Amino acid sequence: MTNALLTAWEGEFALPPFAQIKDEDFAPAFDAALTEARDNIAKIVAQPKVTFANTIEAMELAEALLDRVAGVFYNLVGADSTPGREALQRDLAPKMSAFSSEVTNNKALFARIEALWARREDLDLSAEQARVLELYRQMFVRSGAQLKGGEAERLTQVKARLAVLGTQFSQNLLADERSWFMPLAAEDLQGLPDFVVAAAVAAGAEKAMGPVVTLSRSLIVPFLQFSPRRALRQKAYEAWVARGAMGGETDNRAIAAEILALRAERAALLGYGSFADFKLETEMAKTPAAVRDLLLRVWTPARAKALEDAALLQIRLEADGFTGPLEPWDWHYYSQARRLAEHDLDEAVLKPYLSLQAMLEACFDCANRLFGLEFRALDLPLYHPDARAWEVTRNGQHLAVFIGDYFARGSKRSGAWCSAMRSQRKLGGEVRPLVVNICNFAKATPALLSYDDARTLFHEFGHALHQMLSDVTYGFISGTSVARDFVELPSQLYEHWLEVPEVLEKHARHVETGAAMPADLLARLLAAGTYDQGFSTVEFLASALVDLAFHEGAAPADPMQKQAEVLAALGMPAAIRMRHATPHFAHVFSGDGYASGYYSYMWSEVMDADAFAAFTEAGDAFDPATAARLEKFILSAGGSAPPDALYTKFRGRMPGVEPLLKGRGLFEA
Repeated sequence: MTNALLTAWEGEFALPPFAQIKDEDFAPAFDAALTEARDNIAKIVAQPKVTFANTIEAMELAEALLDRVAGVFYNLVGADSTPGREALQRDLAPKMSAFSSEVTNNKALFARIEALWARREDLDLSAEQARVLELYRQMFVRSGAQLKGGEAERLTQVKARLAVLGTQFSQNLLADERSWFMPLAAEDLQGLPDFVVAAAVAAGAEKAMGPVVTLSRSLIVPFLQFSPRRALRQKAYEAWVARGAMGGETDNRAIAAEILALRAERAALLGYGSFADFKLETEMAKTPAAVRDLLLRVWTPARAKALEDAALLQIRLEADGFTGPLEPWDWHYYSQARRLAEHDLDEAVLKPYLSLQAMLEACFDCANRLFGLEFRALDLPLYHPDARAWEVTRNGQHLAVFIGDYFARGSKRSGAWCSAMRSQRKLGGEVRPLVVNICNFAKATPALLSYDDARTLFHEFGHALHQMLSDVTYGFISGTSVARDFVELPSQLYEHWLEVPEVLEKHARHVETGAAMPADLLARLLAAGTYDQGFSTVEFLASALVDLAFHEGAAPADPMQKQAEVLAALGMPAAIRMRHATPHFAHVFSGDGYASGYYSYMWSEVMDADAFAAFTEAGDAFDPATAARLEKFILSAGGSAPPDALYTKFRGRMPGVEPLLKGRGLFEA
């Protein structure tokens, strides 16, 4: 029978034929793709003459089939997992790691790269080609290409084991999130707004039950905000923070310890003092000291603001007849009540103006006004009924296909992310991207978002723009293939357009009446933009500082003890927990993308606050000249130059931390 993953994909956009792809197709497709990639690498090594074209450019295309198969599989296993897909993911983890090591340990292949590097000044390379050569060499060296004998073998073993553990960590977390739920009796629904009840009913329907609370953020957070039943809030909250630490086969604590030990060993094999030193070498921050300096500069005013807010919430708790201290499961509830009292903002009143459809149209409209993009809905078979697709064009020219998959379900891992099933490149013929945004909003009819949900939608769409507008020759530097502490700049920057009054005036319309958001409600919403920033900044910084501490020096034998020590030294407010405790810190332990790098969101925020100020200074949030510079030097450039060089070309200088503190309503003590 024909394997749909291995045949040419027909149709206007050459999309994966989702309706024809079966789970049993993936294993033979990966085998065929790996065989083809190995054959292509062998052909490169066999070339007698070493040129940029027959080495670097040939490597760019050597894994084309593997990239195609993996692009589909890894998107599906994250967004719509099945037992068969999870089993294959476990099988693939060591195989894919072994293949990667096989390539970077290929001495003949590395010798060709070194030969090009040695005479790079004489090769007449373009700036983009020179950058690609530099990054390929860097990748090989950091992957252990210069190691020999037992050290090379051990590094290969370490990386393979890390791949297995990262997969296990993420699957354990998904299992915990999928299995836990709390049924709600009729009396438990009292005090909950209609949209929370509807979400709980929808979540229960998926399980053939009555209303339930699950561990989906878009359901559990509103429940914590509105449920007057403190015991239920405590039960739900403690399950939420216990993900990955519930005991049994899905417990992630021992896995986290082994991952940290192996990362430290990996760094030592490569000659670095710590994994943080290794990881940060290629980032904008460069050193752990630079990261810590930024985080602690923000920690001091953020903690002070959080403690001030906690004291006000304590008064509300005591007014309800409770004599003990404010607890973490109380914060959302009393903060919501305080926001209503101080800003007259009621989530139940606000949400009908923030429907998913309206906020999608706002995302698209801003992209049109800034970059001239048009979005046309497509009626195509996709991998899940919840997913939707649009063609993205400019001046009639096809740029990308964009897929949005927005609702929580048991088969989808938690969180929100952007990925590309296919990335942009020009080498070997123009290839336009297939970009995917994944969210976990509560499914209801109609689908209504909180303001934080809407911000998440804009955030992930900013990542999508980075992929859609990519305009480089080499896929290796396409789209979001940039330093980790630069990749969040486009996403966090795009969030700012949600706060532009004219955007909300146009798109924040009541889902039933179509009426625009009342001017006074809009004013109160924007005035509350920095509300509770002490809480959100502290929970983020605590996670970032624990992540950094994990990867500096020797690996902790007991990560949970280390976590507790770091938080105690910081003076963590008792009523706030880390945003991501170690056993469910998927950013850091499902792979090493954000390991020693969770700080990246804040590093990028320093830039995004300053970048949006460029539009403010121009007097127009949609200033054409500023938007054109943003596209040219940031969104279309990918990794074609170092990030500080790209940012400086856009802004004329690098920013300081002051715009960030101002934007969060924090001021250094």
